[in-house]
Amino acid sequence: MPYTTEDGGRLNNFAVEPKVYKAEPPNKKQQIQYIVMGALGVALIGGLIAIAVSVS
Repeated sequence: MPYTTEDGGRLNNFAVEPKVYKAEPPNKKQQIQYIVMGALGVALIGGLIAIAVSVS
């Protein structure tokens, strides 16, 4: 842990900060995976709603 000594001998403990990096935009393969996962999510939610409506 990184400690800082202040005036009077008090120790001050600071959290370790993560390195900052610039995010890269998704490539074509990742974009296709996002679209497929989104479609599967919509189908799942739609199916759950259909089951709930048919049961009630």
